[in-house]
Parts: sequence; structure tokens; C-alpha cells
Amino acid sequence: MEKKNIFAHIQEIEAQMETMRLNLGDWKQTVKELMEVNQRLTLENEQLRKILKREAPPGPSSKTEAVGKPSAQSGNTSDEVVGEGYDNLARLYHEGFHICNVNFGHLRTEGDCLFCLSFLNK
Repeated sequence: MEKKNIFAHIQEIEAQMETMRLNLGDWKQTVKELMEVNQRLTLENEQLRKILKREAPPGPSSKTEAVGKPSAQSGNTSDEVVGEGYDNLARLYHEGFHICNVNFGHLRTEGDCLFCLSFLNK
């Protein structure tokens, strides 16, 4: 009689181990996905830091100049503003970011984006 109980107990432990193995596989997949997201965000963060360093004003005097610019440029035509916006989007695209409405602002990791390119060609 004890042999049957032992065998049933071993089967129960084996079933628990299988459940634990499946759970471990799920956790492993989740950790892998989190590590990929973390890597992508780290790269995006580094690129954004480079952009901020490159475009950061050198001193407090440039802040006063930037505040004075809108009043000095109030006579701009709409063509100049559109051109400037287009240039900014093209610059962002060439720095590695999406400018299309599908993935706007996300880091481009797989080369050129057809949506972004069609947007730039309009």
C-alpha cells in the first residue's frame, strides 16, 4: 500500500516540477522582452542626450536672445515657417527618429521607414 502512495506522491511532485518549468520559461521570456525594451530605451536616451548637448544654449545670454527672437521674426511668411518645420522633421529623421504618424518620436532601429520617407517626399 505504501508503494502506491509513494508512486502517487512522485507523480504529484513531477507535475509540480513541470508547472514550475513552464513558469520559469514564461519568466525567462518576460525578462528577455524587458531587457530588449531596456536596451532600446537606453539607445534612445543616449541619442536624445547627444541632441540636447548639441542644441543646448551655451550660456544665459542666449536665453535672452531666444526670447527676443519671436518678436523680431513676427513678419515671417508662412513659407519660411513651413520650410523650417520641414527641415526640423528631416533632421529628426536623419538622427534616427520616426516622423511618421505611425511611430512618431520612436527610435528607428530597422533602417528606413517607408511612412517617414513618403511623408518627407510630400
